[in-house]
Amino acid sequence: MREQYVTVAGEGVHETEVNRSRFICALAPAATEEEARAFVVRVRERHADATHNCWAYVIGADAGVQKASDDGEPGGTAGVPMLQMLLRREVRYAVAVVTRYFGGVKLGAGGLIRAYGGAVGEALDALGTVTRRRMRLATVTVDHQRAGRVENELRTGGRDVRGVHYGAEVAIEVGLPEAEVAAFRSWLADATAGTARLELGGEAYGAGRGTRSNTRG
Repeated sequence: MREQYVTVAGEGVHETEVNRSRFICALAPAATEEEARAFVVRVRERHADATHNCWAYVIGADAGVQKASDDGEPGGTAGVPMLQMLLRREVRYAVAVVTRYFGGVKLGAGGLIRAYGGAVGEALDALGTVTRRRMRLATVTVDHQRAGRVENELRTGGRDVRGVHYGAEVAIEVGLPEAEVAAFRSWLADATAGTARLELGGEAYGAGRGTRSNTRG
């Protein structure tokens, strides 16, 4: 399991223009190939009158699934450079669709490669990315009297709070970097006078703390 990967911060659109052709890049996170394909379908329907709707997606922290389409552009001039841009930026679990409205000036193979790859790069810069880090899943069980303060401190501290369940006690699900488990256990004991319980579970990817950024560099 990789220690971390980068994905898009959220669904969004960014437009560029090259020699009077409009290139509209739509980006979205996608947990599965089915989600990625569904996003492509939605964008195609939204821009049914466009000259081309080219797409690329990468699924898996290890980029195990990589697909791309030129949608009628010359082979290798659209989908592949879009995919290469996602991979070069180390973006995973994401889908990009670049819609082109032809402006009357042919760009040539090199121009198309730069335009499609550049549209994805500029969209990533504009919309931003988040880093998902490998986390140990844990459950904090605490009494109702202390639960509100504990949850608030977790959230304000940027912890990956995944759920809160109320019963006889309050169970707060949280993701922790493996290296911080011992320190977290000590903090929790101090914060609750030793009354809270911490139960460790499996692993998953989470946002962690301070992970949102743009990709300009």
